[in-house]
Amino acid sequence: MHLDKEIMMVQTNTLPARTLTIAGSDSGGGAGIQADLKTFFSLGTFGMSAITAVTAQNTQGVSGVYPLPIEAVVRQIDDVVSDIGVDAAKTGMLFSAPIVEAVSDRVHVHKLTRLVVDPVMIAKGGAPLLEDSAIEAYMKTLLPRTLIITPNIPEAERLTGIELARDDDRRARARAARMLFEAGTRYVVIKGGHDRGPVVEDLYYDGTRWVVFKKKRQQTAHTHGTGCTFSAAITAFLALGHEPFEAILLAESYIDAAIRSALPLGHGHGPTNHWAYGVKRPEQTLSDAPNPDVTWEEIDP
Repeated sequence: MHLDKEIMMVQTNTLPARTLTIAGSDSGGGAGIQADLKTFFSLGTFGMSAITAVTAQNTQGVSGVYPLPIEAVVRQIDDVVSDIGVDAAKTGMLFSAPIVEAVSDRVHVHKLTRLVVDPVMIAKGGAPLLEDSAIEAYMKTLLPRTLIITPNIPEAERLTGIELARDDDRRARARAARMLFEAGTRYVVIKGGHDRGPVVEDLYYDGTRWVVFKKKRQQTAHTHGTGCTFSAAITAFLALGHEPFEAILLAESYIDAAIRSALPLGHGHGPTNHWAYGVKRPEQTLSDAPNPDVTWEEIDP
């Protein structure tokens, strides 16, 4: 999918779709609200943010986490929604149970029905980004108001208490997906990036349909911000009018392209390339961009 429609939208002065990220700030620019806003912009939506915490970090790790007061988080959400409006929103790093509960409350008050939840828990370098007490708040308050949840394997394990470490144990992942669905979210995508095989498999469940999205594993250390970018892409595609399954499929292609041409910045885990999907940089033409290779199949786990 190219962005002709979105480019035409800018040229004809049509108002853009509006996307909101409620997440932490990454000073290194590879993850968090920075990755979300780059993704929103690259897909032609108007991105807004409500910052939950400020992190001091770079490609080598996180050196400090500074959560914002609850009032600051709530006011950011209220001011954006009441004035500009939101077509789709996502959450990232929420850090604590009080922030999870406050965000869930504002989602309910403002009727943010197109909500993508990326339950960020651990930074790429291993630093914890979610307090243990917040797990229950996720399951009891936020998931019932979630349209799509996108945990990776460690996050799905922590949310459900089900061990998912074995690469070939699709049944365990199906049990975890069912548990998340039964907690209230309408669509579940358990990402398989933490596996070790040559093909990355993401498991999708919507209460009746099971699908596996498959893409070739890229041999790169530069995968900082992949979860943030993937969930932000889903959010943008929802805001642009796509149905959930199609939004997820398009986001799979977006993140595949971003990883294929990841940026070797810094001395640790560099970021993905938010320009790679259908958008050219000054030194790059559309024909030079990598061709995403994502397939999917329905399964019976």
